[in-house]
Amino acid sequence: MTQGKLNIAIVGLGFGSEFIPIYQHHPSTNMYAVCRRNREQLDAVGDAFGVSRRYTSFEELIGDPEVDAVHINSPIHLHAPQSIAALRAGKHVACTVPAAVSVAECREIAQAAESSGRNYMMMETAIYTREFLFVRELRDSGRLGRIQFMRGSHQQEMAGWPAIGRPPADALRHPRHQPLPGAGQRRSRTRLLLRIGLDSGQACRQVRLAIRSRKRVV
Repeated sequence: MTQGKLNIAIVGLGFGSEFIPIYQHHPSTNMYAVCRRNREQLDAVGDAFGVSRRYTSFEELIGDPEVDAVHINSPIHLHAPQSIAALRAGKHVACTVPAAVSVAECREIAQAAESSGRNYMMMETAIYTREFLFVRELRDSGRLGRIQFMRGSHQQEMAGWPAIGRPPADALRHPRHQPLPGAGQRRSRTRLLLRIGLDSGQACRQVRLAIRSRKRVV
């Protein structure tokens, strides 16, 4: 830790670079290090945000004893392996969705977090947007009354993205974890309609998920 603040390392600097100023301005964190395999792109981000500690190797990063927590924004197939390795190295982990690509990987993440005593978070950032927080405040204040029906949608332009090859597991991660369930009642029965395709004009399939839960969602 640096002066009582958690030293944060961000892995993956495409979407991940957007979190750098958040950690730089948070009172409890120090934006300590960034990691990307491409040295030129790594240095460009490091220079832009003034982050001096830089790694092209994930293994070297989690071997740094000064790193307290790792925020993973790498390609999907690396989410679980890197989360598990970081937890076992004694680091707290926040990982962008999806957490893993199999149930076995999810179990291994849970086991690594439990055995290491470190915190793990599957980081669906939408639940922290100001719009969601406003709606949640309306719900908690009672101004919305008793919620009996909710409907939401998620649009995402996928033209030009590489074919990941595991639909709908990858494509539904944001719709499934969008703020809608959290804004509803604590005991909820939610039905999501997902339209998955290459882009908004070329939907290739519809998936209906009936999600029944008696657990708290917020």
